Amino acid sequence: MAQTLFDKLWDAHVVTDLGDGSALLYIDRVFIHERTGSVALKSLQESGRKVRFPAHAFGTMDHIVDTIEGRDDNTIMPSGREFIEAMRDGCEWAGIRLFDVNDSDQGIVHVISPEQGIVLPGLSLVCPDSHTCSQGAFGALAWGIGSTEAEHALATSTLRAIKPKTMRIHISGVLDKSLTAKDVIMHIIGELGAAGGSGYAIEFCGPVVDAMDMEARMTLCNMGVELSAFTALIAPDEKTIQFLRGRPYAPSGEAWANAVDAWASLKSDADACFDKQIEINIDTLCETVTWGTSPEHALPIDGFIPEPTGESTAKALAYIGLEAGSAIRGTLIDGAFIGSCTNGRLSDLRRAANILKGHHVAPGVKAICVPGSMAVKAAAELEGIDRIFKDAGFEWRLPGCSMCFFAGGESFGQRARVISTTNRNFENRQGPRTRSHLASPATVAASAIMGHIASVSDIDERSSDQLMSAGGR
Repeated sequence: MAQTLFDKLWDAHVVTDLGDGSALLYIDRVFIHERTGSVALKSLQESGRKVRFPAHAFGTMDHIVDTIEGRDDNTIMPSGREFIEAMRDGCEWAGIRLFDVNDSDQGIVHVISPEQGIVLPGLSLVCPDSHTCSQGAFGALAWGIGSTEAEHALATSTLRAIKPKTMRIHISGVLDKSLTAKDVIMHIIGELGAAGGSGYAIEFCGPVVDAMDMEARMTLCNMGVELSAFTALIAPDEKTIQFLRGRPYAPSGEAWANAVDAWASLKSDADACFDKQIEINIDTLCETVTWGTSPEHALPIDGFIPEPTGESTAKALAYIGLEAGSAIRGTLIDGAFIGSCTNGRLSDLRRAANILKGHHVAPGVKAICVPGSMAVKAAAELEGIDRIFKDAGFEWRLPGCSMCFFAGGESFGQRARVISTTNRNFENRQGPRTRSHLASPATVAASAIMGHIASVSDIDERSSDQLMSAGGR
């Protein structure tokens, strides 16, 4: 019987069918972070249980750590030190590999897991973080869980889950070189709505996906959860294999050859039946930005704020402080943020640096760049990307989730308007009353220079005007 990729991954991990639409699944990898993982480890220890397979569990410090140079266990975030120390003690007790605060491999969980080769095609991987679906880009069964579920997965290597339906989103057309995977996924969320994937596991495919590198595919899958999907995934191919080759936790030698052979079957059969199929063509896609308080509030950068269609959109407009009918382009900003598990990888920083080079952040704009991992930071510095950011007026930080979310730590300030490469623009997401607009790294960089929400083309036009002005003198 023909199967989808998701069906193959699910069936390969079923320990037993529980008979109510759910199954007990075998969990190959558990990745935890200090904000919720420390709680799970403490609960295990207090109950007298142990981690079943410590070698299959990993931890990182990313959610609560400060990102300023010279950081230590003390944090701006309240009780941060307690979380960090509890995580360190718990990982030592359990025998779990911890990417500690100043470890040379530390970083955001969904960035360092692929860097280390912890996620692999065909594996199941869970983490108490909703954007774990990022790692489905490798053909893995990866989804976000809660801290109690993390405790159960650590102790038993299993989890109960209700099998979702399957959806295939086929993306056709040609992605313009000025656009990114972030523009694509925001456009899709805008088209389908924030609940468009509810109850589904989404497989992305098509010529646009085939052409993407692995970092772009991770961005695409990262925001599958913003469609309310159980997970998102992409079938592994030669790009996947080349990305993972030689990674610290990837197989090697004969085991690598055997793994690559096995991965060849990890794709949906040609005649597989999906519960829902959606076609998206991106030939006319523009840079995309959000106007409200949900990722579904997305529109082309040349678009206009829509009229409210109900109480929720009226509330979103009131919070964001914009008027229906006004252009999103040209909206003044107070801050610009580049980073997160969505857009904190090396290719993201390269793209932003290409825009920033030779320019400076507009007066009054606070601009921050937070690389997704120590490895990304080191590679960027080797290329001189850090110098471009600093010369342009950006703060260059240490890795962490930083201002992707607010839990009592750093923020841009009350009612500050921020353009951000993060994944959520909910109310108070980046600080009390902070107003966030999601965009790609290129759009964020261009906006930081202009001092308002702007397109990359605005920078080209500005540079042309400056050259003409200089010639006239």
